[in-house]
Amino acid sequence: VAAKRKRDVPAARPKKRAKRVPSVPEPGAKPDAGGAGPEEYSIPPPVSQGKWKNKERVLIFSSRGINFRTRHLMQDLRTLMPHSKADTKMDRKDQLFVINEVCEMKNCNKCIFFEAKKKQDLYMWLSNTPRGPSAKFLVQNVHTLAELKMTGNCLRGSRPLLSFDPTFDKEPHYALLKELFIQIFSTPQYHPKSQPFVDHVFTFTITDERIWFRNYQIIEEDASLVEIGPRFVLNLIKIFQGSFGGPTLYENPHYQSPNMHRRLVRLSVAAKFREKQQVKEVQKIKKKGSKVLIREDPTEVVFETPAEEKPVEIQHLKPESKPIVKDKKKLRKIQRKKQKKLFRTET
Repeated sequence: VAAKRKRDVPAARPKKRAKRVPSVPEPGAKPDAGGAGPEEYSIPPPVSQGKWKNKERVLIFSSRGINFRTRHLMQDLRTLMPHSKADTKMDRKDQLFVINEVCEMKNCNKCIFFEAKKKQDLYMWLSNTPRGPSAKFLVQNVHTLAELKMTGNCLRGSRPLLSFDPTFDKEPHYALLKELFIQIFSTPQYHPKSQPFVDHVFTFTITDERIWFRNYQIIEEDASLVEIGPRFVLNLIKIFQGSFGGPTLYENPHYQSPNMHRRLVRLSVAAKFREKQQVKEVQKIKKKGSKVLIREDPTEVVFETPAEEKPVEIQHLKPESKPIVKDKKKLRKIQRKKQKKLFRTET
């Protein structure tokens, strides 16, 4: 009979019983007469041997006005980084400091924010929220996974290796960016959504004052690399002390804004057009101008040989007119008659 519950006293919960596993008889031991050995209790081992300690979470989202290529690039980064989170697009009118509150609501301490301007320029913010530092880049030469159609392929959720150029350790601003890249792009160990495999590499190379990002697969047979994608180039603009603002720690002297680049291109085209117009005007002036007469050179006639003069024959008699005969047979008859007359006169 179930015991009655007393008032203001919580009922005691029954303890869970562990599963009973029939004991395996030891080699050499005799089985019991009843056929059943002593009962033993076994506890299954944990699934993961390690503990998820580094709880880095990266928020990847963008502003309104991005094109399809940026949207695909953002989606590719989310698939490659299992510790990332997504959010809706941010309005252009909002201040960038609002992103710190969004990261706090999403429980993220890192952020990759894509900012689009004029529907053709793309900027990327990498930030350590909420205290900083943060870096702003101009993204160029974007190629996504679907666009490249590379032959490489990697396991979804696997942990990547990060490969950096040696120049990252030579200059202080590159060393700061290296630490920022490591904290953002490296997948934390024992992350619930990650796989315990390392089969691809993120490479960060510095060439032409820019950072080139590539993703390669590691083939097990010969340890060769095959590019997977995506790929893009980061042109550093500024490094700030705070998150999405604050004092400027470093400003790139080699950076040229896309507006200035387009202006210089337009000026060079206009200069070429003006040069062509000036050449045409000079040619017209030359044609209209008076021609200068060159004096005759007396030595030009030295090597000219005069032609032989032929004797002039004066014909006093009028040439005989030939009869116009259409029939050839009549012509022949007339010629024969003339020959006969000549023959008779001679005789």
